[in-house]
Amino acid sequence: MNNLAGLYRAQARYAEAEPFCRRALAIWEKARGPEHSDVATGLDTLAVLCKDQGRHREAEPLYQRALAIQEKCLGAGHPDLATSLNNLALLYFDLGQWAEAEELNHRALAILEKALGPQHPKTATCLNNLGTLYCGLGSYAEAKPLFQRSLAIREKALGEFHPDVGEVLNNLAALYHVQKEYREAERLYRRALAIQEKALGPEHPNVATSLTNLANVLTDDRQPIQPEPLYRRALAIHERALGPDHLDIALSLSSLAGFYKDQGRFAEAEPLYRRSLAIRERTLGPVHPEVAKCLKDLAGICYRQSRYLQAEQFYRRALGILETALGAHHPEVAACMEGYVQVLRKLKRKEEALRVEGRTGALLAK
Repeated sequence: MNNLAGLYRAQARYAEAEPFCRRALAIWEKARGPEHSDVATGLDTLAVLCKDQGRHREAEPLYQRALAIQEKCLGAGHPDLATSLNNLALLYFDLGQWAEAEELNHRALAILEKALGPQHPKTATCLNNLGTLYCGLGSYAEAKPLFQRSLAIREKALGEFHPDVGEVLNNLAALYHVQKEYREAERLYRRALAIQEKALGPEHPNVATSLTNLANVLTDDRQPIQPEPLYRRALAIHERALGPDHLDIALSLSSLAGFYKDQGRFAEAEPLYRRSLAIRERTLGPVHPEVAKCLKDLAGICYRQSRYLQAEQFYRRALGILETALGAHHPEVAACMEGYVQVLRKLKRKEEALRVEGRTGALLAK
């Protein structure tokens, strides 16, 4: 049942996954007792489901209880404990509780290095996660050696054409991308794509992700190579592999829409954003942060076409979702407020714009 829940989760079939997950957890609790490691496994599965649907605050006590059980059952130095620590760290990262996330990631890394050794693939995974955290914080100088070390471990332990090597290459490329080192980012993205195609086949969803990443850097570098076919191939792969309503399809739609938006092709971009929004609402619910991201994109489309009333509605809804899901002091909230202020000024709602602008300045100062 727990495995079936995991399968449904991978297909974004959350309403079908959760009953199986809860039933498995109830059986384990009754048959093995509330402090058994199998119960921790069920709690982790349920927490991941909640997190995927934007129910972060429901996920937190589940992860915490799973971690406490694993510590009691396995001891403070067991490598399986590192998995629970990493899960909770990823949740805190999403919530903007970066100090807590960093502490848990470092603790997990210390456990893995001691229990399994500094060259173990699981250690590499933890290094990759910690690097992703530092990228999110903008600490690129700290992230880069973590990605490089993770890459070296995986290449040595798994071989240079293993999909996990492609994963960390994508992350390292993303670091170069955000630093505007486009040519190095492109080189790594192309290598990651070649690995994924060879290891997984040309129709695997991970190939689609690599295609989108490559298209994004070509777009930002304003190269003469046309990225649109890459975006369209990525979308087609996702649709064939995952069906019409998977979250990854929503992300592909938004990437292609963003390309059209940057070219001023608003009539082509807007329906893609709206389809992406509909998928996110169906799969994640109406109040997930991923829904808010798409609402912000639609607000931007409306703003650039002087449709300020529609833009205001999209920004206001996005802001409400982000404040509820992530807290009033999250940087994503401040970024949304900045766009909202611009729209309010266009609508001549100056006093309201000043109030929101004051909140934005206070958040950015923290």
